[in-house]
Amino acid sequence: MTSGNKTRSQAKANHSKRSALESARRVLVVEREAIDAVINALDSGVEKAVDLLAACTAKVVVVGMGKSGIICRKIAATLASTGTPASFLHAAEAVHGDFGVVGTSDVILALSHSGETEEMIRLLPMIKRFGLPLVAITGNMTSTLAKAADVALDSSVPAEACPMGLAPTASTTAALALGDALAVALLERKGFSEKDFALLHPAGSLGRKLLKVEEVMHTGADVPIVDATTALADTVVEITSKRLGVTGVVDDSGALIGIVTDGDLRRGLGRDVVTRSTTAADLMSKNPRTIATDALAASALAAMQAHSITSLFITDPQSGKPLGVLHLHDLLKAGIT
Repeated sequence: MTSGNKTRSQAKANHSKRSALESARRVLVVEREAIDAVINALDSGVEKAVDLLAACTAKVVVVGMGKSGIICRKIAATLASTGTPASFLHAAEAVHGDFGVVGTSDVILALSHSGETEEMIRLLPMIKRFGLPLVAITGNMTSTLAKAADVALDSSVPAEACPMGLAPTASTTAALALGDALAVALLERKGFSEKDFALLHPAGSLGRKLLKVEEVMHTGADVPIVDATTALADTVVEITSKRLGVTGVVDDSGALIGIVTDGDLRRGLGRDVVTRSTTAADLMSKNPRTIATDALAASALAAMQAHSITSLFITDPQSGKPLGVLHLHDLLKAGIT
């Protein structure tokens, strides 16, 4: 048996002796140490890389293959969803014609742990021919890829989590983390906001979390409103007809000055203060809580839960006039939890 076979046999034997829990913990420790190594290796090259990516007037083309290619797809998706147009290009397909998707104003972000992947090296003359800026993420800072790049970021790791040191594990984790770091740095550089994020994520749980109050609130004739002098009977009719368990109360200028809820009606009846002359102003709760139209619907839900209420009015910040009303049921129907 050769020494290489002995080493692999010993590794297999040691691996079989470990429990799944021990193995999982060891892997996570190795990958944590890989992230630490990347953090310690960070230098001013990150600033230059972000400068190049932020200056891109077209798209960032993330290039790689194999396991690195899978990481590239995730990095490209993260960039695209956080305000930096990006796409993935498989290195092997690129050298067989797909490099045509690359524009003259694009920036290349290339990943290769060895920095010597054959297909990647064959792309370098084409990248240089078009004068495209090249940012590299590699575990070998003396590699051909690193030397050809305008800026190379070190993703080298102390060891792979694979007990044989063969399967890319810690190295791909490190590369992915470094890609995330670039994406977030770009997000912050560009001032990418929650509103921008919501525009790019209209569906799914992310989209629901980023819904704005104005997208789910009741408006126009659906908003229950009475004047302060409205008689009790008519106030009850307004609450009942709009089916929200509440009505806003406005003054002569139309500004919201209070609300009357089902609970206010019950409490009034319980105190025997309700008479034929009772008006909305007599029963209303003054200074009701309101929320802005551009606030997140999730923030509205949090406010309702914090104050044990089921509705919020939305008012014009200048006039104080009601623009809409939002009920807890509206949030639940929209999937806000």
